[in-house]
Order: sequence, then C-alpha cells, then structure tokens
Amino acid sequence: METYQEIERGIITNYRKRIWSKFIRGIQEFEMIQEGDKIAVCISGGKDSMLMAKCFQELKKHRKMQFDIVFLSMDPGYNQVNKEKIIANATLLRIPLEIFQTRIFDAVADIEDHPCYLCARMRRGYLYEKAKELGCNKIALGHHFDDVIETILMGMFYGAQMQTMMPKVKSTSHPGMELIRPLYYVKEADIIHWKQRYGLDFIQCACRFTEHYTKYHNGDGKSKREEMKQLIKQLRKVYENVDINILRSAENVNLDTLISYRKKGEVHHFLDEYNKE
Repeated sequence: METYQEIERGIITNYRKRIWSKFIRGIQEFEMIQEGDKIAVCISGGKDSMLMAKCFQELKKHRKMQFDIVFLSMDPGYNQVNKEKIIANATLLRIPLEIFQTRIFDAVADIEDHPCYLCARMRRGYLYEKAKELGCNKIALGHHFDDVIETILMGMFYGAQMQTMMPKVKSTSHPGMELIRPLYYVKEADIIHWKQRYGLDFIQCACRFTEHYTKYHNGDGKSKREEMKQLIKQLRKVYENVDINILRSAENVNLDTLISYRKKGEVHHFLDEYNKE
C-alpha cells in the first residue's frame, strides 16, 4: 500500500471519530453541499487545507449526491521553497492541484495599516474570481474548530463584540458564490496528530512580511490569535470542554438578556421593548 492510500484509509478508520465524522457532521448540519454543486477546494499548502482536500476526495468516493470538486491553489508570491513544498505534498497525497499566480504579497508590501486584513481580503477575492472562472459556485476553506473559538474570543476581547466565524457565507461581492468551512467541528490537535502520524511536513505561515509588522504583535512576538490559542489551552486544563461551551454560547444566545444587538446593520436596544411594557 502506497503512502497516499494508507493516509486515505486512515481518515475513515483511525481518524473516523476525530476527523471524518466531524467533517461529515459539519457538512450535513450546515447543509454545505447541494446536488449539482461545483466546489473549489482551496489549498494554501498548510496542514488544514491539505487534510480538507483528502476528506473531499473520500467524500467524492462515498458521495450520496452528485457534485464536482477542483483543487485550487493560489500563489500570492511564495518563495521557491514553499512553492516546491506545496507541489511535493500535493504529489505525495495525489491531490491534482490547479495553481494560479497572483502578486498579492507585492501589492501589500508597502501597506502600513492592517496589511494582513487587506491581504486576506485580496486572497479571498482572487479565489472567488478564479473559482467562478472554473465554473464553481462555492469555495471551501480549511478553517477548523479552534479557528472558530479563537475568533469568538478575539471579537470579545479586542473588538468588544460578540461574533462568530460562520460555517458558510454568501459572497456579497461575487453574486452566486458561497464560502463553506467543512472542518468547522474538527479540532486542530487532531489535525496535528494526523499530520505527525504519517510524517507529513506542510508549510507554516508563508507570509514573508509577518516579521516586519511587530506592531500587530505583542512584545513576545505572538499574534493575538496565538494569544487566544494559548489562553484556550490554559482554560482546557481547568475544564476540558470549555471550547465546546464557548461555541455553544454562540448557538444559545438569549436576546432577552442582551443590552443590545445588531441585525443587518440595525441596532436593537433592550430599552426599545422595555419601555413599551
């Protein structure tokens, strides 16, 4: 049995409970895939997107509905080492990548304010455009459970707002296109375990500018997201299901006990109804 075959078998056997079942749960619970969809599975080259690609390949084998997939990788200006590693891993895992070139890194090189935010928006825009060009109606990104929890906490601690990373989102700038996050329930620790079990080596953060933007990091060089990751790790030592409860709190919002909330840009304050009683 070749390496890629062992990995494919492992996803639905050794990692059936920790990865495969959670992948399927997210897709089914949030109705991410419909009959006739053509999905661009977006590959950044990291562990999360590579695992997502393998899960999609398995889903295609065991599909209960007709849908198509393409594996799309955007090169925003990677150095040669990272680019070659992405191609080598795709070859090893038998993922047929469609790679297209952009110059996003060059475009944000001289941006002083919020370069990461601009880079992310540009990346997503290019992915939508290329996916649509290929006849796709959806793009799939590899955000996992920990990304969701970290986003909730970052919004509360640094943005003074309660928000979540949604499992699927309709594009407002690319009509007819939708973004889905099939790894929504898969924990990062299980992805790392999967990677290590098979001796896989993926690229980490490939941004060549990160080290220059120290003002977006704390004094020890950690990003705010990394800070949240460490906080959650500490909280798990006190209560192992704390991360699950954080997500559940976003699903069990009691509007009767909120001072105010926004819906479609309109602010609703508890006094609006309180004074009518």
